Amino acid sequence: MADVARRAGVSTATVSHVLNNTRAVSADTRAAVLAAVEETAYTPNTVARSLATSRTTTLGLVLSAISNPYFGELLSSAESAAAAAGYTLLLVDPHEDPEYERTVVARLHHHRVDGVVLAPSAQPCAALEYLARHEVPTVLLDRLIADGRAAALDQVGSENHAATATLTRHLVEHGHTRIALVAGLDGLTTTEERCAGFGRALDDAGVPRDPALEVSGESATEPARAAMTRLLALPEPPTAVVVGNNSMTIGVIAALRDAGARVPDDVAVVAFDDFAWADLFSPRLTVMAQPFDRIAAEAVRLLLRRRAQPEAPVEVLRLPPTFRIRESCGCAR
Repeated sequence: MADVARRAGVSTATVSHVLNNTRAVSADTRAAVLAAVEETAYTPNTVARSLATSRTTTLGLVLSAISNPYFGELLSSAESAAAAAGYTLLLVDPHEDPEYERTVVARLHHHRVDGVVLAPSAQPCAALEYLARHEVPTVLLDRLIADGRAAALDQVGSENHAATATLTRHLVEHGHTRIALVAGLDGLTTTEERCAGFGRALDDAGVPRDPALEVSGESATEPARAAMTRLLALPEPPTAVVVGNNSMTIGVIAALRDAGARVPDDVAVVAFDDFAWADLFSPRLTVMAQPFDRIAAEAVRLLLRRRAQPEAPVEVLRLPPTFRIRESCGCAR
């Protein structure tokens, strides 16, 4: 920086103001500093800066199953929101392993991230305890926790209970009474809430519940494919199915295709999560679309607010999904 200042004929403080936009300088001075930066190939020492300011302008994002199209969209939106605020995002995938989840959270802390956005596993206690003990600003994403483990944490995600009830009720309105549920990974709060919404809709409609029709697709494509295959092999198979996320939807559709079952003539399909090519399926998929862009933007906003205002009131945001009716449910195009 001293070399840049000498070449530009200014003080090092002026160089800092130009590079960090912390004070107005004249156009000529700015041009001289930027020219000197180019000539000297100067790059700021971000490590030294972080030691001086206790800020690294990095945020950690802990997100399992990043191959899931929904989480891919969420990641893209979170990166855009962080970049707009002047932050870089560091992504880690704990692979739904609670022990490894705690490890990667600690690694992010060792890298001195300014905060962590965490989509928690089914058993996130160790990670949550670490973050609380070290007073790391944290926001829970997507998988909201209602009990005391997260009482002091900001959270943002979709509303799951009523949204899944709406999907299920839509199938009942089409005359279905043998409705299956391919649910997500056991223990996840999103799985629990969507299962509860499914059951509520059947109870409200007076449709008897059959435990054989409620199966786990483990939030992944191949387990969902196997689960749907088992459902089709029942003595009285379902005539409709609610799928808990878009990775599982791919597996369910593959199983129906393998069995020669027509959608929606033989089995109607509705699903949680939209994705770019849902509109390209034949028939097009009826889904509950989560507002991933708003979820990501709110998560970054809450995290930066928490860092700036540690004593601010806790916020828990549940954003409503959008019901997109297409043809896989039995509706006309």
